[in-house]
Amino acid sequence: MKDVRVTHIGGPTTLIEVGGWRILTDPTFDPPGRRYSFGWGTSSRKQAGPTFQPGEVGPVDVVLLSHDHHADNLDDRGRELLAGVPVVITTAAGSRRVGGRGLRAWESTELTGADRPAIKVTATPCRHGPVLSEPIVGQVIGFALEWEGQEHGVLWITGDTVLYPAVREVPRRMTVDTVVLHLGAVRFPITGGLHYSLTADDAVELCELVRPRTIIPVHYEGWSHFSQGRAAVERAFAAAPDGLGERLHWLPLDQPTGA
Repeated sequence: MKDVRVTHIGGPTTLIEVGGWRILTDPTFDPPGRRYSFGWGTSSRKQAGPTFQPGEVGPVDVVLLSHDHHADNLDDRGRELLAGVPVVITTAAGSRRVGGRGLRAWESTELTGADRPAIKVTATPCRHGPVLSEPIVGQVIGFALEWEGQEHGVLWITGDTVLYPAVREVPRRMTVDTVVLHLGAVRFPITGGLHYSLTADDAVELCELVRPRTIIPVHYEGWSHFSQGRAAVERAFAAAPDGLGERLHWLPLDQPTGA
């Protein structure tokens, strides 16, 4: 994707720079070591910290917050950062808790600013667990970013989701150039083999549908509730047909990379 820089700060947190906009996703800046409760008997320990602290990131124009109620997507230091950000876009339920613009799946809002291109932000569907889990795990969304001059499609941030019919709808509705893929195959002992985010095999299946030119994995390291890391993802994509694995780009933590 031309004229876009993506910096992976850690976990799901990335800084996306395009057209003068500085867009931060799912801010997580707490140090490692602490165990966080996710409710209903689930918890996870943070095992790795961010490569930057909030003060080192620089000015942020927009935060795209897939959901506010799990600390691996918004932690204490991330919440502190929200207070100084002009625009926060999150779920409808999350906007009532942290403020900002609340979106449901397929709703859109627009970012506008002097001397900067307008960016259309469309919420994409997520289900953060198995069938009928939303009342327990809460609302989650992904984000598709679209602006004038894009040559090969939108920039899509999947958010924390499993593979289910509504996510398969994304490539039917839009052409995706770059996908920021939330992975990790999240599991908790109390719920056995159930997954709460994409497995490596499901990620391959999704990308076979989407056919993006660039695949950027995030949200696969740094927490004890991830059951699959980089090695599992690499194996799955290496076995994928049509050279899909060649589109996989592992961003070095803290180094800006053109998408």
